[in-house]
Amino acid sequence: ITFARELGRAGFIVLSLTWGGAITAVGGVVYLILRALGHPPKRHGNAIFFEIGEGWGGVDLGPVFVVNRFPTEHTLDHELGHGYQNCLLGPFFIFICLASLIRYHYRRYLRRRAPERSLPPYDSVWFEGWATALGEAAMGRCRA
Repeated sequence: ITFARELGRAGFIVLSLTWGGAITAVGGVVYLILRALGHPPKRHGNAIFFEIGEGWGGVDLGPVFVVNRFPTEHTLDHELGHGYQNCLLGPFFIFICLASLIRYHYRRYLRRRAPERSLPPYDSVWFEGWATALGEAAMGRCRA
């Protein structure tokens, strides 16, 4: 968590472009496409994000992420935290991406199948909670 507070903008960018370059390259392509389509970028901490659609969460692509329109502070911090995970894990961040993708869609499936069913908080699994904690720390809102 201290890592997110102390890395700074330059460190975030350098690590994103080098160690986390694979996911950052995808984020760069998405950035160019969304800009070409007229979507304005916004900034949250050291990352750039776009707001698209409604009723979903977000997806992180290194220093670029995409979220639903009118995201909560929690969602912004969480996606920013995934950007820090990319800096820390580099090419291994893909495993977090895949686990997160599977978990998101599985939870969506469960909600559609049984809307009355109570699910544990989204951050209850370690890699999602870690992302939120990193993002909150980077934004000066550390829980611990």
